[in-house]
Amino acid sequence: MTDYLVDISSWQGTSIDWTAVRDHNITGCSVKVTEADDYTNPAADSQINGARGVGIRTGGYHFAQPGNISAQVDHFVANLLARGLLDSGSLWPMLDMEADGFGDPNGFISEFIRLYRERSGRRQILVYANQNWFTTRLRPDEWTDGDVILWCAQYNGDPGTVDYVHPRLGMHQHTSKGNVNGFAGHVDRNVTMPGWSLASMVLDGAPAPGPGPGPSDPTPPADWSSYTVVWGDTLSGIAVRFGTTVAALASVNGIPNPDLIGVGQVLRVPGSGGDGSGEAYQIQPGDTLSALAIRWGTTVAAIASLNGIPNPNLIRAGAWINRP
Repeated sequence: MTDYLVDISSWQGTSIDWTAVRDHNITGCSVKVTEADDYTNPAADSQINGARGVGIRTGGYHFAQPGNISAQVDHFVANLLARGLLDSGSLWPMLDMEADGFGDPNGFISEFIRLYRERSGRRQILVYANQNWFTTRLRPDEWTDGDVILWCAQYNGDPGTVDYVHPRLGMHQHTSKGNVNGFAGHVDRNVTMPGWSLASMVLDGAPAPGPGPGPSDPTPPADWSSYTVVWGDTLSGIAVRFGTTVAALASVNGIPNPDLIGVGQVLRVPGSGGDGSGEAYQIQPGDTLSALAIRWGTTVAAIASLNGIPNPNLIRAGAWINRP
């Protein structure tokens, strides 16, 4: 099944009839949230809330510019967190590579992905570029894995057909002058490539195409207990904490893709595992890790380490963490 998406920026403004957009069979939308290390789309909040409000899968993208990669990642991740775009059900975040001045952009992309994963607690990301970049400048085999999907722009009037082949190519932007009900002017239109679906590009959604593990036995050993996944957790990190293996956790919990676990998901873990199974706490508006550390008689470092938080200054209301 082909899925249809749009990607938008401040050019589309805020006067959008999102119900009409949805009824035009648009099921996904990527909204520009940031550019470089200092620009934020002033229409982003309205656009994101409008799209999500009618059930369109919504994500955010960063328009990269040559310069400080670390600062750009921090800017992007902070804005994704502030808008709930790293939550389960969101469209994967996207890195937009089209600006001039990069020279060889592959090093930039590789480092951006590494830092994004470190600071967001998420692995999944889309990388967008045009067909010319993909065929003449980019070397995706250097920076793709099972959590990177390629998004190629080629305005050829043939949705889903691209003059570029790669096993991770999942999305085609086929026009920048699309007509979609609900938008006053033209809009970028996109389709999923054959064999791909929107569900495989949604955080904590269906696994992306590819072989998965065989059937598993969902019945845990009697001495296993419950553990609730918190922000920043990975299955490998949980396995180390509880003295087991990724394969064992995936088998007992019926997890088809070990790289896809979600905040709030309840897992069965060895009851004799490590000491990280403390009381769960939901972050409230205004909370900071330093204030929580004082309240609980511990340190920021201890909270961050226990919960796998890469940047102690970036926490989001509504997320769950474990108390040391």
